[in-house]
Amino acid sequence: MITHDLRVIADAIQDKKGQNVVSLDLRGIDGAIADYFVICNGDSTTNVGAIADNILKETKEQLNLKPIRMQGMENNFWVILDYGNIVIHVFQTPYREFYRLEDLWADAPSKTYSERSLKARQKRNGTE
Repeated sequence: MITHDLRVIADAIQDKKGQNVVSLDLRGIDGAIADYFVICNGDSTTNVGAIADNILKETKEQLNLKPIRMQGMENNFWVILDYGNIVIHVFQTPYREFYRLEDLWADAPSKTYSERSLKARQKRNGTE
């Protein structure tokens, strides 16, 4: 089921032009604060805000999930949405390049998400 949740999140990000969507599987890493990180970036504060808002909308509608806590929505440089087992990091591009979370968690298996076609998303959502 977690694979489906990660795909819903990746699609929500990509629907708002989020870039470089990656999930890190932290389950085998000592000291990890979640099972998964999802990391992406946007080119502006407006873009980061739109991505975060769409994640909130789609996780509520499709997965019936609300974040335990959120941080960064007031400035949209780096937004963190904490769903307990999944923590989502939405960066403005320069901040992602500076903090390099993927490098900090380099031992974790990662998955890169390519954008699904509109037809594939409609089929998944039953809106063909």
